[in-house]
Amino acid sequence: MKKIENICLIDDDMIFQFLTQKVICETKLVKDIDLFSNGLDAIKFLKSVQNERELLPDIILLDLFMPVMDGWAFLDEYRKLESKLAKEIPIFIVSSSIDPSDLQKSKLISSVSDFIVKPMTKEKFLHIIKNFSLSSSGTS
Repeated sequence: MKKIENICLIDDDMIFQFLTQKVICETKLVKDIDLFSNGLDAIKFLKSVQNERELLPDIILLDLFMPVMDGWAFLDEYRKLESKLAKEIPIFIVSSSIDPSDLQKSKLISSVSDFIVKPMTKEKFLHIIKNFSLSSSGTS
């Protein structure tokens, strides 16, 4: 499985951040994790490193329900920024939502690779890494 340099985790729930970091670290497949508690901070970060391929995350894990800028607003801003980024970044929505309309809405957004229902387990994370490895194997 491909080793990931950097993951961007955008979620306002500190307990979820902590547990997800633990799951990710257990796999030993990820070097760094950038944590953001709202979409606005994450967008500002992406804009600040948009031309620096090695600083951009390989994967974004995105919650939908957050203060300041929620996941949907983040995705709107991300779409405007996407073409300026030095590399393609798959986004995995990780949400406690089980609302079928959220899942449907996410499927209409090309940059969203998958919709994962919380909590993040090792199995779910390995599924993400496997998807990432398959999708990026031809582009590196």
